[in-house]
Amino acid sequence: MLTLYGIPNCDTIKKARTWLDKNKVPYQFYDYRKDGISPEKVSSWFSEFPWDKVLNKASTTWKELSDEEKAKVTDAKSAAALLSANPTAIKRPVIEDENGKALTLGYSEKIYEETYLK
Repeated sequence: MLTLYGIPNCDTIKKARTWLDKNKVPYQFYDYRKDGISPEKVSSWFSEFPWDKVLNKASTTWKELSDEEKAKVTDAKSAAALLSANPTAIKRPVIEDENGKALTLGYSEKIYEETYLK
């Protein structure tokens, strides 16, 4: 079963959940605002996606960080630490397979069709 990581009130998460439900793709939802997320889990996503793509610089959370906090994010390790402390700065959603491998980042109907309707 897939795991969809995100926060429930996010419009992109709602689109992803609607698409998965409509296409009868089973998944479990992981709310990282409520349940937290470890730097190790975030780092594992960097093996599939560049850390600077997982970090959502368009997010309100990122924009509200001080310039000093933003300047400290220079590599995967510092990005994982920041994203673990501020999970709402993670690009949403991240969807993993049953083995914990990140399959998709963000929402794209075309990519979801190619990935989840094989």
